[in-house]
Amino acid sequence: MNSPRLSPQQAAYSFFASHHPKADCVLLAGSFVRGEATQYSDLDLVVLYPELPQAYRESLIWEGYPVESFVHDAQTLHYFFEKMDRPTGFPSLMQMVVEGIEVPKPTIISMAMKILARQVIEAGPEALTEDDLRGRRYRITDLVDDIRAPRSAAELRATGVQLHDALADFYFRSQGLWSARGKTIIRKLRAHSPEFCARFEAAFEALFVAGEARLVIELSEEVMGPYGGVLFAEYRLEAPAEFRIEPQLPFFERD
Repeated sequence: MNSPRLSPQQAAYSFFASHHPKADCVLLAGSFVRGEATQYSDLDLVVLYPELPQAYRESLIWEGYPVESFVHDAQTLHYFFEKMDRPTGFPSLMQMVVEGIEVPKPTIISMAMKILARQVIEAGPEALTEDDLRGRRYRITDLVDDIRAPRSAAELRATGVQLHDALADFYFRSQGLWSARGKTIIRKLRAHSPEFCARFEAAFEALFVAGEARLVIELSEEVMGPYGGVLFAEYRLEAPAEFRIEPQLPFFERD
């Protein structure tokens, strides 16, 4: 008879004691903290050290749990907040720090990092430039055109998956909001606007279940509308001038 698993908090402490005894503390975050975990959910752990040579991420199985550990000190964590999360618009690491339960107990470092994470979240992601917006509009327009007349149901679904994330990201970032990806999109949309979330869900359900693209097309055009709408003609994206390598071929010689 199998013995029951340790609780998430007990497993986090056991992981801390076994794998990171010199760490300051561990922050237990993710679905277990939010009360949304399933039997297959990971333990998301932010491991805080007083000082490290470099940050790293590690995945393993511990006490029957899949564990995703993000190992940092204060400086590397601050770098990831400012140089990774803010430019991309995805506050995943900051959210883990804010919501994380300190194991075995709060420390000066953990409390300081929670304050810093909240400050960066409140400041918001980096604003999109006009070029950023145009690039996103072009990408969404291309995907929308692909679902207007798909070659097959399989292609419709594959394109729909890409459009689902691209449109949600545009909705968030165009308004200066933190973005979301994959399974977190609906939760974030519902928290921001239950009405829009319901329309978003209904549109993509019609696409994925019934193969009906009309609602997704209309929603895409509506979301992009205030920022110039669909974009194809006259879109130009220049590569840096140094993006070149001279071909070393006998029949390719230049004077």
